[in-house]
Amino acid sequence: MIAKISRGNSLYGALNYNYQKVEKQNARVLFTQKIIEAPDGSYSLQQISRSFELHLLANRNTEKPILHISLNPDPKDKVSDTDFENMAQEYMKQMGYADQPFVVFKHTDIDRTHIHIVSVCVDEDGRKISDKFEKRHSMVVCRTLEKEYGLISAVEKKENSQSPVFKPINYKEGDIKSQMASVIRHLPKYYQFQTFGAYNALLSLFKITAEEVRGEYNGIPKQGLVYFALNDKGEKASSPFKASLFGKSAGLAQLESHYGQSRIKLKDRPAKGALKGRIESAMQTALNESEFKKKLLEQGINVVVRRNADGRIYGITFIDHQSRCVCNGSELAKNLSANAFNDWWNNGNKADLPKKEETALQKIIPTGNQISQPHNQSDFLAKEDTPYSGQESNLIEAFGGILPQAQGEDFEETAFANQLKRKDKRRKPKL
Repeated sequence: MIAKISRGNSLYGALNYNYQKVEKQNARVLFTQKIIEAPDGSYSLQQISRSFELHLLANRNTEKPILHISLNPDPKDKVSDTDFENMAQEYMKQMGYADQPFVVFKHTDIDRTHIHIVSVCVDEDGRKISDKFEKRHSMVVCRTLEKEYGLISAVEKKENSQSPVFKPINYKEGDIKSQMASVIRHLPKYYQFQTFGAYNALLSLFKITAEEVRGEYNGIPKQGLVYFALNDKGEKASSPFKASLFGKSAGLAQLESHYGQSRIKLKDRPAKGALKGRIESAMQTALNESEFKKKLLEQGINVVVRRNADGRIYGITFIDHQSRCVCNGSELAKNLSANAFNDWWNNGNKADLPKKEETALQKIIPTGNQISQPHNQSDFLAKEDTPYSGQESNLIEAFGGILPQAQGEDFEETAFANQLKRKDKRRKPKL
């Protein structure tokens, strides 16, 4: 279980964040302590706000008296409402907030069911409750609760690098934004790609695509990115999502900077030459497109092909999950460009390749040391007849430790926590 602690100066902001999810039936009030309750047993935002008034009016000089905590068990943990209530009370007690008013919200909008606790960190006399060594203390409390309630240990899971992580999104499961955020926010940290086309090829493995948008605002040219979820056929299956929803790393300016940094890093990296060698070796022995892709999948390399309406290949990208390099064919060699593969697969003219010593290649990928679960992925953006099959769900799982455990991450919660860390310059209406 992971605890996230945020502090702020806006009670309205913390409560409204949770009540917006209550109104959408994605959350509900699970437990309260010292909170005003309506005769019918319900809780309104106004009533809860008044429950904290005495503490806030008595506040002496604490700049950020609002406490907003989330307790996040592993998605595989099955926690009952009673256990959530008891865990919240025990956590608050161990952290020194046993006598404080607080409200617990249970969130069910993502596959990781979790709770949020809103309280204040000043007592009835206005004195701040000590938060010395708070993070260290919180970790100890979480480890204790994990043992007491039989939860999966967050520490042990982090150490287990073989855990499968990061799967393609499923637009049918809902909450598409959170699913997309858990992928988009992390890809630039783990992969090197030099063009927008290569970035889109990488996104396609996770059933996502990006598009550039251009326009004018008050006569000033503007440009940016929007993201879409894809279905099994590679067709758009969602409304567009602005890049700003997913953080700076998803925006056009930051990605263009990443392209430049990737070019520098890949320029002299031996991994790029090794990738070229493995592709050429597969070309020498493969008889057709299907066999060529299969040989590379066995080495952890995805091939994403882009075709126009007439079937002509206008782009090809190779994604090496071992070295985390994403390269268009033309970036590797002329004989690996889209035109070369179009001549081979559409016209039957395979490009002549320089002969290489097999021993050199064997040093890179020794015989018999191939990955047991090959990567396999449809060409989502390439209008092909082959649908996304169940066999292709092995994507990324063969390299489970490459990316962080991000599935079930609530990007709205993260953005709100970051907002609380900044000083709120705008005054919220007082209730």
